[in-house]
Amino acid sequence: MIIAQITDLHVVARDRLCYQQIPTNAQLAEAVTHINSLVPRPDVVIASGDLADHGRQEEYEVLREILAKLTPPLFVIPGNHDRREALLKVFADQGYMPPVGSSFIHYAVEDYPIRLVGLDTSVPEHHHGMMCEERLRWLDETLSAQPNRPTMVFMHHPPFRTGVNWMDASGLHGGRRMEEIVSRHRNVIRVAAGHIHRPIHVAWGGTLASTAPSTCHQVTLNLAGGDGFEFVMEPRAVQLHVLDPGYGLVSHLSYVPSDYRNVAVIGSLPEKDREMLVGRAKRDYEDMCRAEYDLPSVTQDRNQVDL
Repeated sequence: MIIAQITDLHVVARDRLCYQQIPTNAQLAEAVTHINSLVPRPDVVIASGDLADHGRQEEYEVLREILAKLTPPLFVIPGNHDRREALLKVFADQGYMPPVGSSFIHYAVEDYPIRLVGLDTSVPEHHHGMMCEERLRWLDETLSAQPNRPTMVFMHHPPFRTGVNWMDASGLHGGRRMEEIVSRHRNVIRVAAGHIHRPIHVAWGGTLASTAPSTCHQVTLNLAGGDGFEFVMEPRAVQLHVLDPGYGLVSHLSYVPSDYRNVAVIGSLPEKDREMLVGRAKRDYEDMCRAEYDLPSVTQDRNQVDL
């Protein structure tokens, strides 16, 4: 089985550019063509959030039109840029989707060798994510229902600190609680996320957690603790998770051809706006560290390395 993961599509209205610079719709169309051309072709495609840039119905209608050209079946979940109600309305005919008006877009897909569990971590009008008591309970019950099925959980916000501080500032509240639940369910073979616009992997919760690159712009890699408010046109890619009977899930990056120029988006803001964003991100990051990242990991003994 091959699972293709696309993420952070940021589709905008027809004939518009994201941030007035980036042709995200055309880039997604290229990614769709690329997926359809792969040999062997993926069995399924998961889209891990930030499907639209503003969460407007017109954007989801364009999104449906572009994604309709995919040959493999598609499963989507929302991110922080999405609006749950509009997404449910436009994708209401998809059998895996919960009914319009549902509190969350959670579901489990049982039709493949790997069970796919989609999680909704979005919080309306906010960029951070949340695994609240209701969501944690749903996850625990869903994983318990099929304890012997190899399972991939996919979500938008990564449940771990990535080291890209200004993105971690809008990270996932409840990640440590989620880690404790996942560590008790040995059937979880991967937790796949988006949000960061970069490929990142970490041993987490007794399994492997990862993020995938975006189909459009990438986030500048800054591990020095700086503000890093820049988006760049590094190579775009599709993450391919391939089931190997001897080793489990093996992941690859399949790059989407592109000739778009480098773009620095947020870095071009006026200095006063940039200072405001940097200050807010720093405060949010410090709050996240106290509330989430600096809590002990339930699998810390496995990950601890003496330096």
